[in-house]
Amino acid sequence: MNDEQGIRDTVAAGGGEQPREATAVVPEVSENAQGDGTEAHDPDFPEKFLVLMRTGWREDPLAVTPRDEAPHYSKRRAALSAAFPGETIVIPTGGEKVRANDTDFPFRPGSDFAYLVGDHDPDSVLVLRPNGGGHDAILYARPRSSRETDEFFRSRHGELWVGRRHTLAEKSTELGIETADLRELESALNDCAPGRTRVLRGLDSTVDKAVRPADGDGGRDRELAAAIAEAKLVKDEWEIAQLQDAIDATVRGFEDVARILPADRPVAERLIEGVFGLRARHDGNEVGYSSIVGAGRHATILHWIRNDGHTAPGELLLMDMGVENRHLYTADVTRTIPVSGTYTPLQRQVYDIVYAAQQAGIDFIRPGVKYMDIHETCMRVLAEGLADLGVLPVSVEEAMAKESTVYRRWSLHSFGHMLGIDVHDCARARKEMYRDGTVAEGYVLTVEPGLYFQPEDDLVPEELRGIGVRIEDDVLVTSSGAVNLSAGLPRRSDEVEVWLAAQREAGPRLPG
Repeated sequence: MNDEQGIRDTVAAGGGEQPREATAVVPEVSENAQGDGTEAHDPDFPEKFLVLMRTGWREDPLAVTPRDEAPHYSKRRAALSAAFPGETIVIPTGGEKVRANDTDFPFRPGSDFAYLVGDHDPDSVLVLRPNGGGHDAILYARPRSSRETDEFFRSRHGELWVGRRHTLAEKSTELGIETADLRELESALNDCAPGRTRVLRGLDSTVDKAVRPADGDGGRDRELAAAIAEAKLVKDEWEIAQLQDAIDATVRGFEDVARILPADRPVAERLIEGVFGLRARHDGNEVGYSSIVGAGRHATILHWIRNDGHTAPGELLLMDMGVENRHLYTADVTRTIPVSGTYTPLQRQVYDIVYAAQQAGIDFIRPGVKYMDIHETCMRVLAEGLADLGVLPVSVEEAMAKESTVYRRWSLHSFGHMLGIDVHDCARARKEMYRDGTVAEGYVLTVEPGLYFQPEDDLVPEELRGIGVRIEDDVLVTSSGAVNLSAGLPRRSDEVEVWLAAQREAGPRLPG
């Protein structure tokens, strides 16, 4: 998680000056660089070209206004400030990650940083500095590339390579936070008082090295991570709107897929992945996680993301996919559909067991119920269904006993998880606040029971082998119970068949 690609800032030709970005608080030069920040394939520029590139550029300021969502980020920072009075808090977003050699994965901000700031640029760091009555929030960020050096056209961060970046003042106006040059971060970290500083670790190796855990084992820093995770458990109205936006786009993505899915011939899983990915990129930021497209026996593999198989008439197709919207909130939805258009009697029996388990869990959810009781509710219906199928080797009661749980051979995973700015949101929360706790109004969680009969499982009848079914929806806990935010996609087996036929009749479409 801490690997970072170095900067390709180049020494300005002619004057020999070092571009101002290349300091100790930004990632190191990559190992394949030439020592001066250039790569082996970079050209040598004649002086006449360099002279021309340094002149004749107009400054076009951006017309920026405060973002509507900025007050939400400020409110979250205030809550974090109140949780740790008198202590310095350091929250990095992380840097770009190497994909291959000198190419990077698309950058995605650290979730906790994005939750507190809303900035989407790499390498930024939020510092909350105690001021006696709270904290001063300062965002250390990379300023736009200066025309005073050759960085703007020779550096990997230069504007002619990556586009116009905001000035620090522009970023401050948009986000409603004080900004400072990233080059000043080293000095700021050196001033952090030992024993009075907490760092969100694992995102920025430079920050981790600059501020060592004062308690040796990092327990205080884990308390910080847990506090942020637990603050994210309850979603406010703006967050719920972002999740609904991501879910609505996901519904459109599933429709797109259904419209190109042939009933009578194979199609590549990766085509399905790509069609959904097109919707995600058009309507949101990206997919919220690697799409799972499991045709036939691949549906029995929980995290099948190779997606190198093909559909086949008569088989089931399990699709676990979600759009991440432009504010980085993600949907997480699964549907298992019959490629031919209708479920076989056995497929329908398995599907209806899973549907009944999911519905039982959704009906049970309300403020104050135990998280694990939701799990038990879903799992009992699955166990009863396995007994009806003649698969369960013991009674339902024995299968559900904590010293047994043998039903899990065919269900494998829990009923769901928290959802938000991460697909597995709030993962660093304490167990007593999450798995061993109760759900509250404002929680958003998935309900996704499944049954999976592996192709090589000799304990089940042959006709069941290779069948995998999961149904997953995104549920908001309200004062009166659960609201299914992903109800735009049908769940009942007969409704799925009608929906699939309608999408196929409508035909392919492009996002727009």
